[in-house]
Amino acid sequence: MTDASRLQAKRPVSASLAGPYGHPFHPILVTVPIGAWVTSLVFDIASHVVSRPGFLTQGSEWLIAVGVIGALPAAMVGFLDLFAIPARTPAFRTALVHMTLNLLVTAAYAVNFLWRHSTYTSGGGVGRDRLVLSAVSLVLLGVSGFLGGKLAYRYGVRVADENTQAEGYTPGAGARDARPAA
Repeated sequence: MTDASRLQAKRPVSASLAGPYGHPFHPILVTVPIGAWVTSLVFDIASHVVSRPGFLTQGSEWLIAVGVIGALPAAMVGFLDLFAIPARTPAFRTALVHMTLNLLVTAAYAVNFLWRHSTYTSGGGVGRDRLVLSAVSLVLLGVSGFLGGKLAYRYGVRVADENTQAEGYTPGAGARDARPAA
């Protein structure tokens, strides 16, 4: 593989959509579904501990919806990042597994939301079956996140090249950018 094809995975397919060079939007956007889904599981567990769990059950349901909605733009820019990776490489195969897991997790949470929304009337705690679905989905999301980290930190997908990174460790480099505009 040539240096040019390796550098291809570091450049955005579309900087306006996927984020500028060295600062992709995908890692920023994934914080919304991850945060919403982790918090929904906390609410699910808490709904079995408090005396009046209805607010936690409803809160969890809507956090799941927020996560599903937030996963859509994260997936779109992640898909653009996938196009930058050369095919038939370990990075591309890892990205395909990462994407597949994320799509499965998002689908599982969409099903979980619809399941909860269609049956919630009692004001009781979250059913154990829905809680288990959330927990399993979150574990799969963790595996996918591990693979996303591997893409960025091991394979350097959408990470600035070493010469660009070196600017952050060179005294005086980038000082123009740090000065306030006149």
